[in-house]
Amino acid sequence: MTANNGTADSQTWPMPKFRFEVEFGDGFGHVAFQEVSGLDVEASVIDYRNSNSREFAPIKMPGLKKYGNVTLKGGVFVNDNTFWDLHTAINMGTVKRRTVVIKLLDENGSIAMQWTLMNAWPTRITSTDLKSDGNEVAVDTMELAHEGLTVYTGG
Repeated sequence: MTANNGTADSQTWPMPKFRFEVEFGDGFGHVAFQEVSGLDVEASVIDYRNSNSREFAPIKMPGLKKYGNVTLKGGVFVNDNTFWDLHTAINMGTVKRRTVVIKLLDENGSIAMQWTLMNAWPTRITSTDLKSDGNEVAVDTMELAHEGLTVYTGG
């Protein structure tokens, strides 16, 4: 790829997405996952028209932010109950909320981009399907609800 002046620039290549870490903290540390998805935020749209506006159409204004649930998929390992330990901490009306940090790493292992989920907690766990004729790896899925997403780009 070339920069605007026609010379090759190593900073213009997009980051590969296969090297990442997920950090739960509170004794869990780094947890290995196969896939992370749902890192999205949306601002709702408010239609507003002032009573003395000469336009016959409302203006669009940003409203409340909505954060989608984040889905984590990870392999099932012998004697590893991390998914279930996080989920069993939920009691009626109470839950241990955590700061979850997802880090995209460059080829040197340095943080290239980081997403921080505030007050995250597991809302759903789906265990692997079982098939007697299958040859796939067993994968559990966890869905995290959270109350905020901040993005940091290392650099």
